[in-house]
Amino acid sequence: MRAENTETAWTIPISEALSVRLYANTRPHHQLIASLQKGLILVSNGKELAGEGIGLGVPALRYTGRTYFPGSSKVELKQARNHTTAIKTFTLNLTSERALRNVNLETEVIRKIRRRFDKLYRDYGHSRLLMIEDMLRKAGVRRNFVQVKPVGSATVKYNIDLSRIGIRVDFKPFHESNVEKIYILNEGSSQRFRKYYDSKGTVLFDNNIGAWETVNAEWACIYSTEDKVGFRLWKSEEATLHRGREFLNGILDWVGLDYEAVHGNLSFEYDIELVGANRKR
Repeated sequence: MRAENTETAWTIPISEALSVRLYANTRPHHQLIASLQKGLILVSNGKELAGEGIGLGVPALRYTGRTYFPGSSKVELKQARNHTTAIKTFTLNLTSERALRNVNLETEVIRKIRRRFDKLYRDYGHSRLLMIEDMLRKAGVRRNFVQVKPVGSATVKYNIDLSRIGIRVDFKPFHESNVEKIYILNEGSSQRFRKYYDSKGTVLFDNNIGAWETVNAEWACIYSTEDKVGFRLWKSEEATLHRGREFLNGILDWVGLDYEAVHGNLSFEYDIELVGANRKR
């Protein structure tokens, strides 16, 4: 298992048709999250399956009422014959804001409204709210990720061993008392990964996957019937596993399985199984 590398990217083969790719910069650059650092990107027959998804194993931090994402990083790679370990240290220095053309709309009042909006979004479905998002875009209101003073960092170790990826995340906030929640995101393109299924026998496609739904099964899988590959995650006692999907042409294109942990333990470990990793071309 030898990684092919360029100056800013490492591609680690899993099978003849499947590999994972890790960038040192913010590629791939898609839509709203172009400026965010990404995790492991699934690549099938040379095609990245990311869309607007942020990749596998990406940290985010809810800190003093705002959520912070990684905008810069450094990468280290260690290789053995059949095993690759990648270490990516993320700096949490980006947050989401809205602006009308060049006027910043991000005030404390707007943030309170947005938190209420987000709760409605999660609790009552998202088709109408996606329509509102589209209307705001057409009116000139944009949601951007802007660079701010870092609130900490997170080091993610990816142990890549054939079809199993072990992930350990260690958060290092500047002030632990200000941490509200930690998130670990695992996402790809909603236009490639269109199927969800789990250990309880639940099978969902496209919009029926939901915007932000709790997974109560022992394991869950996001799968591409076109590429015949998917990624499976397991329920954890230390975090809540959510499934989610959003698609809005030109804005949103992600689907994934994300962990949400209440502040307490700032380290988190889990496994990802790459389903269909042994298939031939």
